[in-house]
Amino acid sequence: MFKIKHLTLLLLTILTLSVAGCKSQFEKIRLSNDVAKKYQEAVRLYNNKNYSKALILFEDLTQKYRGRAEAEDLNYYYAYTLYRLGDYTTARFQFKSFADLYPTSKNAEECRYMYAYCFYLDSPNSTLDQENTYKAIDAMQLFINLYPKSERVAQATQYINDLRGKLEDKAYANAKLYYDLGGYDVTNYKAAVVALQASQVEFPDIKYAEEMDLLTVKSQFLYAKNSFETRQEERYNEAIKFADEFVQSHPESKYMKEVTELKAESEAGIENAKRVLADIAKQNEKYKATLEKEAKRDSTKTTIKTPTT
Repeated sequence: MFKIKHLTLLLLTILTLSVAGCKSQFEKIRLSNDVAKKYQEAVRLYNNKNYSKALILFEDLTQKYRGRAEAEDLNYYYAYTLYRLGDYTTARFQFKSFADLYPTSKNAEECRYMYAYCFYLDSPNSTLDQENTYKAIDAMQLFINLYPKSERVAQATQYINDLRGKLEDKAYANAKLYYDLGGYDVTNYKAAVVALQASQVEFPDIKYAEEMDLLTVKSQFLYAKNSFETRQEERYNEAIKFADEFVQSHPESKYMKEVTELKAESEAGIENAKRVLADIAKQNEKYKATLEKEAKRDSTKTTIKTPTT
């Protein structure tokens, strides 16, 4: 029993010393002024996927290799180390710096692409702010413009389509939110119409075109329905116009019955508004006539005849 415990303790001691030795070896290299050896170790660590330690050495070497011929490869490794660690914000900065510093390098095209790709990876889901999505699209498009014959153009184009799809999701969700809030404030229906139309101007081939056109008709109809009668004819006519445009754009739509009914209700709404306004006008005329009659009667009662002498 004692021998087993002694053997276990001995193995743990050896293991501890071995780990300590490895650590001290790395620290020796890190603190060393032998930049060539440090660079060699950094590359070895990178190739062994020990990116955290490789980064420590690369960060130190970037200062020491500034202006030297080896700086090109060093900066290339440094950018990729950041990328492998998932620090896409810093990595894209380093990729762009490389492409700007070494435009004739064999790796310049790749680094320009990776700069755009890091923006792509940093693009958030469609519910969040899309600033990085727009930047990713611009960066990918710049890459295509700079290297139109590159084998990476097809992938860059696909990424742009993916990013635009995310922006379309965001635009549709924002516009639909206005529609959903219309029950709390009727002006949100008008805001929905504006947002839906603006989105289709920005994205002419948006995948939600049919649904958005339907929402445009419904939003305008509900905006008109919840308006004062004095504004309903104008607003219902706008809904009818949108319905006609829907029929023309989507003749085989599964929403055709709903759109047709909304148009019919809009036409009925106009007739009803006219009747209401006509009744109000009649009531006003009747009230006006009553006031005039009473005023005339009161005037007659207060007339005083002057006696003759």
